[in-house]
Amino acid sequence: MKKYCVDLRETHQFSSFFLDYIEGKAELRPFYTHLPKIESFKQAIEKKEFPENKRKILCQSLANQYEGIELFEEEKKQLEALANPNTFTVTTGHQLNLFTGPLYFIYKIVSTIKLAEELNKAYPNQHFVPVYWMASEDHDFDEINYFKLDGKKYQWNSDQSGAVGDFELEASFQEFLKEIPFVHDVFKQAYSSSKTLKEAVRKYVHELFGEKGLLIVDGHDAGLKGLFKEVIKSDLIDHTPHKEAVLKTESLETLGYSGQIFPREINFFYLDQGLRERIEKHGDNYIVLNSDLKFSQDEILKLVEDHPERFSPNVVLRPLYQEMILPNLAYLGGPAEVAYWLQLKGVFDHFQTPFPVLLPRNFALILSKEILRKIEKLGWDENSIFMDKEAWKKDFVTKNAFSDIQMKKEREQVALLFDNRGEEAESLEKSLKDSFEAAKVRSLKILDQMSDKLRKAEEKRHQIAFSRVDDIEDYLKPNGSPQERVVNMMQFYLADELLIDKLFENFDPMDFRMMVLKYED
Repeated sequence: MKKYCVDLRETHQFSSFFLDYIEGKAELRPFYTHLPKIESFKQAIEKKEFPENKRKILCQSLANQYEGIELFEEEKKQLEALANPNTFTVTTGHQLNLFTGPLYFIYKIVSTIKLAEELNKAYPNQHFVPVYWMASEDHDFDEINYFKLDGKKYQWNSDQSGAVGDFELEASFQEFLKEIPFVHDVFKQAYSSSKTLKEAVRKYVHELFGEKGLLIVDGHDAGLKGLFKEVIKSDLIDHTPHKEAVLKTESLETLGYSGQIFPREINFFYLDQGLRERIEKHGDNYIVLNSDLKFSQDEILKLVEDHPERFSPNVVLRPLYQEMILPNLAYLGGPAEVAYWLQLKGVFDHFQTPFPVLLPRNFALILSKEILRKIEKLGWDENSIFMDKEAWKKDFVTKNAFSDIQMKKEREQVALLFDNRGEEAESLEKSLKDSFEAAKVRSLKILDQMSDKLRKAEEKRHQIAFSRVDDIEDYLKPNGSPQERVVNMMQFYLADELLIDKLFENFDPMDFRMMVLKYED
């Protein structure tokens, strides 16, 4: 596998908001603490305080979460290292997509592990542990219940509700598993031996990345939620996170950047078996939407004390929760994630929690041997794959046509004819010039129509080349979305079990360019 890199702006796939951030635009500096550079970690280490009692709770929670899983030696070492005050984490997070979902799930984790490796070299007096934050509390099942492979969608349907991590892999899933016998054994084993979705995800992520020292953290944990009680109370009573997030969002909007998330007065869901619904305050009471649950202020504050695990943060407070329960220094996310974290700087400041180094994950495009042959036959260079394909087709037809399909000469002659005759006719009657001008416009439109017919005839002559272009575009952007956001890893992993090793060889967490990875003979 060979690599070459393309500037992200040249790919035309990213928002100006995201690009301005990674390029260090001065106007965005008030919305984060550290520049996205390896040198920023020196200050991040100095700012991060993580008390011993939090470490003990974190270590105990992880020990509980990994119970029943046979650990790799590297995982054991990482779990032991977390008890050390000189150990820090770098984190990425993602939903529990079926069979990993799109490729970028894997890219996030590889980027995070590579960052930890780089930091362990750059700062040998500290130790850095890569973490995958398992978003087990999400409840949008329709976002995660499928994967796409070779252009086909494979979907598991279930009528369960609540946090998706607690979904049981009951009879309907086992039937679904029989319909996809081609899946890799690492997934078959994980899903067939697990009772819940989060158990299966933990198992396959452990199998794929455990030997690299990745640790998996599930925030749906009573011990960890206990560390978040004061934030829960502040959000319920004073609505402070809402106020702070709105202020930053409005400031960004004055600079022309659109907010990615929308803060609410209360940014928690009520979480219980089969239930994850928003909490709202109606008058003096707190109600849980789409349920019969209702609490007075005293009752809900007692619930926070007794059962903090029943309060699930939304996207506004999940980042803060992560940073308060981990000795974390960096978060790696996609373009939308990086953008919405910038809306939250005020929330972090209010709760006196250091804002982490915010880094983009690596971006990649994998090219198969077959698609490389089609690119070669078109004579494209490495940057051509990101150009506007329809514009290329028009330009190609124009350059390779038997005649001038744009009919430039004829258009000039027709325009000149009507202009000259219109000026002559004006001396006879002034209104005739307008009539000639209108006739010129109609005539040029007719020539445009004839030009289109010529173009279509030429396009038929070049149909083989255009078919290659369409195949390439569908490969690069299936259904109009970038490959990494659609295609499942098994499209490559089933044919090449060294895929992940090759990603590790090529990824660089501090290189903010698109990596084009080519399978060559």
